[in-house]
Amino acid sequence: MHWRHLRRRCQKVIGRIPVPDPFSAQDLCERLAAERDRPLRLLALPTPTVPGTPSGMLLSVETEDFILYDGQTSPLHQEHIIVHEIGHLVCNHRSALDDTRLHRHLDITDPHSVRRVLPRIRYGDEQEQEAEMIATLILEAAGRVPAPTLLSGMLGGLESAMGLRVGRPTGASCSPG
Repeated sequence: MHWRHLRRRCQKVIGRIPVPDPFSAQDLCERLAAERDRPLRLLALPTPTVPGTPSGMLLSVETEDFILYDGQTSPLHQEHIIVHEIGHLVCNHRSALDDTRLHRHLDITDPHSVRRVLPRIRYGDEQEQEAEMIATLILEAAGRVPAPTLLSGMLGGLESAMGLRVGRPTGASCSPG
């Protein structure tokens, strides 16, 4: 998928997301839960994730949604994981994997109530690219990460070093695609 097309499409999606100012992932989850009239709970994984295992996961059951995230990583990385999973949620992504394989280790009273499990492992497919772009755009809008400029790579680093890169002010919204 072409990067600019993906970015424009995802900007339309985040235009409908109530990004809090000042930003916190917890506040964003609370706003989404209220807007969707469906609980959205954050659960920190008790141990650090290791390569090959998900650093985050969206788990949807009949009555509520859960975002599981690596609670042992940096606060910015935790935020990114959570907002990535929110990207899956707002794009209504579906699991391409066998859900029973992933949730059999979770303590769920009724595993048959699980409607969706999206682990954060693979980044090559379209759903992962969309979720990653949604996370990036939300964090840009919140002022957590700088917006991209026309220059990138070595030229982008030079631009930043020279003080020419201007970040988006905290709480500013993305322009419509």
